[in-house]
Amino acid sequence: MEDVPAGMVPARSERETDVSGEMRTAISDGIVALLKEFYGRGPDKTKTYVNGDLVVCLLRGGFTRVEQTLREGGHGEDVIRQRMAFQDVMRERFTAVVEDATGRKVIGYMSGNQQEPDMICEVFVLAQNTVLD
Repeated sequence: MEDVPAGMVPARSERETDVSGEMRTAISDGIVALLKEFYGRGPDKTKTYVNGDLVVCLLRGGFTRVEQTLREGGHGEDVIRQRMAFQDVMRERFTAVVEDATGRKVIGYMSGNQQEPDMICEVFVLAQNTVLD
């Protein structure tokens, strides 16, 4: 391995970058597809980060018309509670997307929402060096 100054990350090979890009895209596309299927629409922007045993999917925008109406009517906390309940119900589906894309078992899933600006963060922790059969 080449010498790299402290705090710097060595460049990845072209093959590693391609595989990682495909993996990130598969995760983003899979999560968005589920949201579109069950919410009727998906986020405006999505980006997935993969680093070691951590996968983070950041979704921006995407309040449904009902959620926007509730927020405007002073029921923003109800929207957050509903989203958190939905994400709990979707846990197995979201996890399956990440396991399929990475080939590794998900051992942890956490989800968070905020309204201003509208963002959802899905966090997955992968088992150490455990490949799915």
